[in-house]
Amino acid sequence: MKNYKRPSERESWTALFAIVLFLVLTGLFIGLRPEHLLMAALYLAMFFGGLPTRKLAVALLPFALFGISYDWMRLWPNYEVNPIDVSGIYHAEKSLFGFMSGGTLVTPSEYFAAHHWAVADFFAGLFYLCWVPVPIAFGIWLYFTKREEVYLHFALVFLLVNLIGFAGYYIHPAAPPWYVLRYGFEPILHTPGNMAGLGRFDAMLGTTVFEGIYGRNANVFAAVPSLHSSYMVVTLLYAVRAKCRWPVKALFALIMVGIWSTAVYTCHHYVIDVLLGIACALVGWLLFERALMRLPLFRRFMDRYVHYISIS
Repeated sequence: MKNYKRPSERESWTALFAIVLFLVLTGLFIGLRPEHLLMAALYLAMFFGGLPTRKLAVALLPFALFGISYDWMRLWPNYEVNPIDVSGIYHAEKSLFGFMSGGTLVTPSEYFAAHHWAVADFFAGLFYLCWVPVPIAFGIWLYFTKREEVYLHFALVFLLVNLIGFAGYYIHPAAPPWYVLRYGFEPILHTPGNMAGLGRFDAMLGTTVFEGIYGRNANVFAAVPSLHSSYMVVTLLYAVRAKCRWPVKALFALIMVGIWSTAVYTCHHYVIDVLLGIACALVGWLLFERALMRLPLFRRFMDRYVHYISIS
């Protein structure tokens, strides 16, 4: 019967208050969409469904906060905070990583916009579809294999890396390569999201997968750093810490490099963006493990969190 243990009165009111606050603030400032209501209903169902699902609901909070934080960037677009960099990053990319093609100095993204192959398009789509699902699946696997401490470190570093990346979006708003190819160097506010080279994957398979994803893009001037390039770095680091078998680590490394390559191949990011995304992941990991975890108050918080979500 312990699996059906009800939450305490304090836990119940805290969960209800948090969900109501989320819905009210989102409705007032962002605008409620069906997925907001679905997420709230699912969370409440998990929280009140029994002890195992409640523990899982609390364990997944870092990933929920990641999604909410990204969505809430709609409230204050980064181009209202700092000027948009369109030409500066393009010329820096050309200076650092440009090469001659047909007698013209081009960036890697410009080259791949003109030279692409069906096999590469197919694998590019597969790699980019892994960018969030694989880390979340890995985290859930850690949790259900009773590696709660490693899971919590992974989930919170994942959240921290995102927050660092989101701060980067506001510090240095920047246009992706496809924007330059399509619109030139003049910043055009409220530009809709674009699938760029990933549209070839949709066309190949007759799907609207990436059309749906990029149609909901909160802000196209958020290319620096490439968080696509960050996630699998964090995943691989904690796969090593969890002592996963070498085929798992090799698969994660392959997906990681595949995502880095796809980001440039499909004109979604410059090489500079990818390198900054990798750096973002390493900074977030080091900040968490080498700084936050050395604070007694934070260590006590982590101990209590791990104890609360523990399956056993």
